[in-house]
Amino acid sequence: MSQAADGFVFSRDKSLLQLDRICELMAQTYWAPDRSRAEIQTSIKNSLCFGIYDKNGRQVGFARAVTDYATVYWVADVIIDEAYRGQGLGKRLVELITTTDELQGMKGILGTRDAHGLYEQYGFAKDAHRFMIRNG
Repeated sequence: MSQAADGFVFSRDKSLLQLDRICELMAQTYWAPDRSRAEIQTSIKNSLCFGIYDKNGRQVGFARAVTDYATVYWVADVIIDEAYRGQGLGKRLVELITTTDELQGMKGILGTRDAHGLYEQYGFAKDAHRFMIRNG
């Protein structure tokens, strides 16, 4: 499934994903700067993935949803290349995730340090009292 908009292609086709670019993008994040290539590759293999590509086919955005395809999905690794921010690509990416047929009717969960306003636009709400975390 792919969609074109304003010179960008949004796709869930894993064969289009550019692992080297995703590793570069993840290295720029606050949540996964040290994630290994092997970890990123395995996370992609085990997730529903979303990519954004510019007019030259270069990947400029990425996100994934980890799900059981029945009750819940976890939105993870939403990232837009810094050079492409401010164009609404993050919004379109979150909209694509939240409207994907396979995820309809399920509870969506995510964690963010600084993008609460973005996710609230798509129905996510803060719930700090219910979640716990265990680092591996």
